[in-house]
Amino acid sequence: MSQDLEQRKRGRPPSLAARAKALRAAHDILMNEGFGRLTIEAVAAKSGVSKPTIYRHWSNASELAMAALMIGYDGGETGGGGSLEDQLLAQMRSLVTAFATTRGRQIALTLAASDPESEMTKAFRNRVILSSRERGRELIEGAVNHGSMPAPEDIEVLLDMLYAPVFYRLLLGHLPLSLEFADSVVRAALAIMEVRQKG
Repeated sequence: MSQDLEQRKRGRPPSLAARAKALRAAHDILMNEGFGRLTIEAVAAKSGVSKPTIYRHWSNASELAMAALMIGYDGGETGGGGSLEDQLLAQMRSLVTAFATTRGRQIALTLAASDPESEMTKAFRNRVILSSRERGRELIEGAVNHGSMPAPEDIEVLLDMLYAPVFYRLLLGHLPLSLEFADSVVRAALAIMEVRQKG
């Protein structure tokens, strides 16, 4: 094998098929054995995907675990179109639906047992909470730029009002997540913003 060919092989993008196999193996381990048994070595052995390939996609087992738990969650994409309220409702319903499952309970239990500074908690914060929040920011800023709403007085507070209730309810488990809850959160946050802007 020539040196150029070897360098191209080393530098080629990681296989999507290998990524999918690693995710399925990680998901199976999480569901059947628990987070404590999920290691890069265990996923490599179960999936047949090499450890270097796995590390090209995820920097550690916690990131891989969170990705596996979030299989099927689209990050709150709304598909575009509709009013700001319609798009936020679609995103919030997607978010709530993703967690109102056995997977959601597994995530909640895992996070409850994790140190706030653990890699698992950081992965959840970055991959789920912050990504959902940034999608909401894009929707609000898009509505402002199109002139369909005035700029909120404090967009950070508005984003907190939208997303904090979902994760509070998920982590405390005091009340269930539901589509009705998702709709109420969005409408309440937008109503409060509207009142403040008129006041």
